[in-house]
Amino acid sequence: MSAEAVGRYMPPVVTLADLTAMMAADEHHRYEISPEGALSIMPPPGYIHAIIATRLTGWLLAAGVPAERIAQAVGIRIPGRSGGIGGRIPDLVVWNKEQSDGVWLPVDDVLLVIEILSPGSEGIDTVTKRSEYAAAGIPQYWVVDQDAAQNVTMHALADRHYTVRATMPLAWLLNTNPTEHDLS
Repeated sequence: MSAEAVGRYMPPVVTLADLTAMMAADEHHRYEISPEGALSIMPPPGYIHAIIATRLTGWLLAAGVPAERIAQAVGIRIPGRSGGIGGRIPDLVVWNKEQSDGVWLPVDDVLLVIEILSPGSEGIDTVTKRSEYAAAGIPQYWVVDQDAAQNVTMHALADRHYTVRATMPLAWLLNTNPTEHDLS
C-alpha cells in the first residue's frame, strides 16, 4: 500500500495504534508522530545508514552492553509538554535495563538515543527530535552524519536541554569504550 493510499483514510487525530496499523499496511515507509500530532513519513534507511547502525550496535555489544538493552528502529513513546503522546523511531536506542516487548516502548529507562542523518531528515533529527527527546528526559542524544567522516555529535541533557559534549568521527568513537561515554 502506498503512503498516498494510507493518507486517504487518515483519521482526524492519529494515535500510536493508527501508526502501528499504517506501518503494517505500508512496508515501504516509517511513520512517526510528534506529541503535538505532526505526522512524519519517511522511506526506509539506506545501506550506509544501516551499516552505521550495525557498527554502533557491534561496538556496544563488544564492550559488554547486553543485547537486550540495545535496539535498532524500535518505537518509543514521547510525552508532550501539553499532554499529548508522540511516537518516534530512533535509529538506535540503549536502555538501562531490558524492556518488555511492544511496538511503542516507554521512554523512562532510555539512556541514549542515536539518530543517523539521512537526506531530508536533518531538520527533524537535529531540531525537532532533539527538543522532544530533551523534554522527555533522555540523558544522551547522539547524531551521526553520513558525511565522509561520519561525525558523531554527542549531546548530554542538562536542565531539560541538550549541550554538545563532543563531536568526533565514528572511527574514533569505535576505538573508545562505551563506559567513557556513560553507557555502562
